[in-house]
Amino acid sequence: MTIEIKSIHCDLPDDYRERIEKKLHKIEFAQDMIVSLVCTVSKTKDYSLEADIHFRWGAVAHIKVNDFDLHEGITRLSEKIGAKVAREKDRIKGHAK
Repeated sequence: MTIEIKSIHCDLPDDYRERIEKKLHKIEFAQDMIVSLVCTVSKTKDYSLEADIHFRWGAVAHIKVNDFDLHEGITRLSEKIGAKVAREKDRIKGHAK
């Protein structure tokens, strides 16, 4: 699984990048199912955090969170990513039976 973190229209300090990577360790249980994960942080009025998850069977999930607080936005995004990965894992297990 490759993880890429990009920032658009803002400068993302290293401590925020580390926070995102730390939060993404929650999905290590499915790292063999994920080809790549691209997180994009942009700033206009509020922070827009987006994640594109590319699964090995060709499915792509797009998750988006808007928040005025970057810390809270990172937490909400990681929770949504974890939930989506868990749903996909359960769905694939259901097809394998």
